[in-house]
Amino acid sequence: MNDAKLYSIIRAPRVSEKTARLQEVSNQYVFEVANDATKADIKVAVEKLFAVKVEAVNVVNVKGKNKAFKFRMGRRGDWRKAYVTLAEGQSIDVMATA
Repeated sequence: MNDAKLYSIIRAPRVSEKTARLQEVSNQYVFEVANDATKADIKVAVEKLFAVKVEAVNVVNVKGKNKAFKFRMGRRGDWRKAYVTLAEGQSIDVMATA
């Protein structure tokens, strides 16, 4: 898989209080990923981009919210996030990649 394809699968890291707690407690990292990416694609992309060993990948489809834009109802887009569990002793510097 070439680098362009890897970067299109892994769009961005998700940084929040919850993800920081997951990194400390269970060595999990959260990424926004492409809607058509599979668990196997995500695992290969993370392993090649960050040179780490991935143990597990869990994927969640997040539904977009209904919002009013200038008195018209609209809908934010659906997106997908992946919880990636790394092997013991492995880590990713998320702030450098953000």
